[in-house]
Amino acid sequence: MTEILDPFSPVDDRHADVPLQPYTYLRTRVEEPDWTRFPGWAEVTEEQWRSAQWQRAHCVKNPRQLHELMGDLLDEGVYADLQADHDQMATMSMLVPPQMLNTMMRDARPAGPGSLTEAFLADPVRRYMLPVRSDRLLTWASHPYASRDSLHEQAMWVAEGLTHRYPTKVLAELLSTCPQYCGHCTRMDLVGNSTPSVDKFKLVLKPVDRQEAHLAYLRTHPNVRDVVVSGGDVANLPWPRLEAYLDALLDVPNIRDIRLATKALMALPQHWLQPEVVEGMHRVASKARANGVSLAIHTHVNTAASITPLVAEAVRAMFDAGVRDVRNQGVLLEGVNATSDDLLDLCFTLLDGAGIMPYYFYMCDMIPNAEHWRVSLGRAQDLQHAIMGYLPGFATPRIVCDVPYVGKRWVHQVHSYDRTLGISEWTKNYRTGIEFDDPNALDRAYRYYDPIHTLPDDGQRWWRHAAEVVDLT
Repeated sequence: MTEILDPFSPVDDRHADVPLQPYTYLRTRVEEPDWTRFPGWAEVTEEQWRSAQWQRAHCVKNPRQLHELMGDLLDEGVYADLQADHDQMATMSMLVPPQMLNTMMRDARPAGPGSLTEAFLADPVRRYMLPVRSDRLLTWASHPYASRDSLHEQAMWVAEGLTHRYPTKVLAELLSTCPQYCGHCTRMDLVGNSTPSVDKFKLVLKPVDRQEAHLAYLRTHPNVRDVVVSGGDVANLPWPRLEAYLDALLDVPNIRDIRLATKALMALPQHWLQPEVVEGMHRVASKARANGVSLAIHTHVNTAASITPLVAEAVRAMFDAGVRDVRNQGVLLEGVNATSDDLLDLCFTLLDGAGIMPYYFYMCDMIPNAEHWRVSLGRAQDLQHAIMGYLPGFATPRIVCDVPYVGKRWVHQVHSYDRTLGISEWTKNYRTGIEFDDPNALDRAYRYYDPIHTLPDDGQRWWRHAAEVVDLT
């Protein structure tokens, strides 16, 4: 008789004599955490929880609202630490949907005043969505070469919000808001509300004029075949306006790939389950298929804890509507996912729990006040090595460094790397949108920098001396 094993049973010990692998795969069941465990949601019904409108209306936007949700389950010092970060260091304002908050401290159970403090501070989702002042580094909180628009995307605008960086691809930023704000956001110069530390750049054109400017450029540049529709997050664009843009984009004959960028597929899956959105995606996907265009969704999940049945349901709804692929572009973040076990747990949960394809992990960009999140290039190379061979080849994510003036490079494509000083040099094989007249663009080496606090003592001394004698900014 053939024995049928429960895929969710504990690890079988019948093979205990087999040497352990560095990582052991075990399929795990994704679950929706019980939101009523938090005092502020004790009476929230499932109908309310599944409502996109309710989710948006009950986002946490400040420490006071978090206090109303958590009550005395967190020490008072936590709220003061959150406020201090907002007042002194934050590049993004606080905005966290209930769906994301509910994935924090999944296994912790309230047991009296202050009982969730330790779990809250250690939680990986909290660490990048609700940074506290004590998370940040006291020395080298920002790298000397950090900048507000670290990838120089605005310098490559060919129309407001349309970045032509790669030869055949463009990035279309349709809006500057999201349903949620990540502390490490690479577009912190444009996206979200201003903070005490950052007075945000503002889009000035009317949305309809901005979109028409994008389409006019694409109609006259047949060398562009691939459009990433982003922002901000497209989930914040009223559906009729997004559908109209996509419909017009599908009429441009040279466009063969369209990718919708939305972290909200994970952070606010309720949005993507709304009938208006599902039905609209079906219309868009049908036209894309008829026109021979690949339509995909790119989302942004950084930890396995973020995958729940609601996320899986939203992904299935998009596949049923006709979307070709749903892919994940995470960010490699210290204290969040920068271990091989965490990355593999995340990748397998994406695949098994939600049908999302692991695609990229970006090294965190060199924006201000982000050094506590960044890891060195050498560490990223080690992590790429560590995750190879476990996942199917087609689902093995590439860890990439987004080098200013260059673009995405696999971490092992580095041209030279001084591990003591943390300075890597990179080359490229195409001109970006601001280098068409530069005859030396393809011969130049472009630099990227490790976080200084990760360097050996000799390297840290070199940078301290350099900062004393030269204005590195």
